[in-house]
Amino acid sequence: MTDPIADMLTRIRNAVLVNKPEVLIPTSKIKLSIAKILERENYIGHVAEIKVGNFDYLKIELKYSDEGPAIRHIRKISKPGQRIYISGRDIPQVLNNFGTAIISTSKGLLTTQEARQGNIGGELMFEIW
Repeated sequence: MTDPIADMLTRIRNAVLVNKPEVLIPTSKIKLSIAKILERENYIGHVAEIKVGNFDYLKIELKYSDEGPAIRHIRKISKPGQRIYISGRDIPQVLNNFGTAIISTSKGLLTTQEARQGNIGGELMFEIW
């Protein structure tokens, strides 16, 4: 697997499309950080680390309401073949600030709002709404 973050986003996207209540994703530190941010921003429910056999997984509960899933769109922006970097003043507004993007910075993973407040740029990883 060349891009584990894209794999994580694809697993979440596919699980939402078929209305699964939860999804299992192989764990890593960056995937856990992303999941914690998505949990904090209310795109997903509870995140837990579980062990299945000899392997560690993230168990992510997906959120749904009467209108549908909490995640309507999720798209990887920076890819292994083409990294996208932005400065602190060029941070985009995602869906007119109704969505968010995750930026990998020197201060760790931040949402667009957090990066804009700190005027911190970095690698624009993905957008979600």
